[in-house]
Amino acid sequence: MYLDELRALLIRHARPDWTTAIDGVLISKVERPDPHGPSMSGTVLAVIAQGAKHLALGDRVYEYRAGQYLVASVDLPVSGHFIEAAPECPALGFGLTLEPSAVAEVLLAAGPGDVPRDGTAAPSGIAVSDAPDALLDAVIRLLRLLDQPRDRAVLAPLIKREILWRLITGEQGGVVRQLGLADSSLSHIARAVRWIREHYAQAFRVEDVAQLSGMSVSAFYRNFQAVTAMSPIQFQKQIRLQEARLLLATNPNDVTGVGHRVGYDSPSQFSREYRRQFGAPPSQDAADLRRAVRVPAAALP
Repeated sequence: MYLDELRALLIRHARPDWTTAIDGVLISKVERPDPHGPSMSGTVLAVIAQGAKHLALGDRVYEYRAGQYLVASVDLPVSGHFIEAAPECPALGFGLTLEPSAVAEVLLAAGPGDVPRDGTAAPSGIAVSDAPDALLDAVIRLLRLLDQPRDRAVLAPLIKREILWRLITGEQGGVVRQLGLADSSLSHIARAVRWIREHYAQAFRVEDVAQLSGMSVSAFYRNFQAVTAMSPIQFQKQIRLQEARLLLATNPNDVTGVGHRVGYDSPSQFSREYRRQFGAPPSQDAADLRRAVRVPAAALP
């Protein structure tokens, strides 16, 4: 029952750029299985109403389909694609950007004992679960506001808070709760992730990033691996190669220059690692990218 109405709302309000009139709410409509492409996950709730999607993070592979939701609590380099989509039965998804400050506000409003206690270890940055009826109901009521502009400004923030509460107290609540806790293990790793993304082109010592995160080297490495499914150096390589791909889309004839800009001193190493990541050498992949017309995959993981 819930999925039928959810599908109808998503079809009615889907746009080519996936945006909606409600801030932070995204709608995806994909009519054919898309190529397995890299993107950043963002911090987001994604609910599938129709179809299915594969998502890879390091050596972990997630599949989520109609009636399930995915939570990404850290902005991570992922690759994914819809595996069940057709013009007569498109893949449909709802997305909601998760803001740490909004999660923190909901946690502060909760009564004593209403929120489960979390362990000290950082959870995985991505998790998948079946969507309970209460969560689907709140998502549907939020989407109904797209047809009710007079009510939108007042009611949308309230329903967003309800959705956050359903997540916080749900099966993957530990992942979402740590997003809003300033001193959680996840927040320390998120700080390291942001630093590496901002300084991806420069070499670094793991010890220095661990100190920046306020953790011992052993705890930092263990928690970083748990959240991202990668070591810090592997994570940096993913960011470098994704940035290189974006640059090559507009500078296809400057492979050596792009490799240097993202931190590679050796053109041969850049070409070798790029081909291993994307299945084609940089110049060929750049030409393919310029010919392709792609929906921005980062909009919904």
